[in-house]
Amino acid sequence: MERKMVVTQRDCPARLVPAGTKISIPKDTFLTITQSLGGNYTVAVNGNLARIDGTDADAIGMKAQSFNFDTPADGSIDESQVWDALKTIFDPEIPVNLVDLGLIYDVIIQQESKSVDINMTLTAPGCGMGPVLVSDVKYRVAKVPNVESVNVELVFDPPWSREMMSEEAQLETGMFF
Repeated sequence: MERKMVVTQRDCPARLVPAGTKISIPKDTFLTITQSLGGNYTVAVNGNLARIDGTDADAIGMKAQSFNFDTPADGSIDESQVWDALKTIFDPEIPVNLVDLGLIYDVIIQQESKSVDINMTLTAPGCGMGPVLVSDVKYRVAKVPNVESVNVELVFDPPWSREMMSEEAQLETGMFF
């Protein structure tokens, strides 16, 4: 996407890049969209970079993403819906979702407490976007019906390697050999 100047149409939640700190961009703020990837937008605003989730894209005049999960009648958390939500989160530098990149190690659902615990890694331990990715995971998984809390732990054992990627992701990134 080519850089595009827009004005916020409503107050818009965002997260500072790379820290992941939550902010609110006020209505009528001028900003520049610098990147669109996986439905999320990176914007330059007041001298900072911030990430706007695709579910809030309408605030910047774009089509908002919506998640239409059926709510389980028994009040449980559907694990397949959690995985579907995780597949909507893309690495900010590689156009592949976190699941196909092999960054999600474990999804543990605690039905009693309505919580989801996720162990994930990064492509490199020093990846500056780690806090933003953790925020993305928490934000998106919290949209799954009956999820009341999401806990994410970054783990680096085993270390990530390209072999953890799906074949499709390896082909898409040219890392299949």
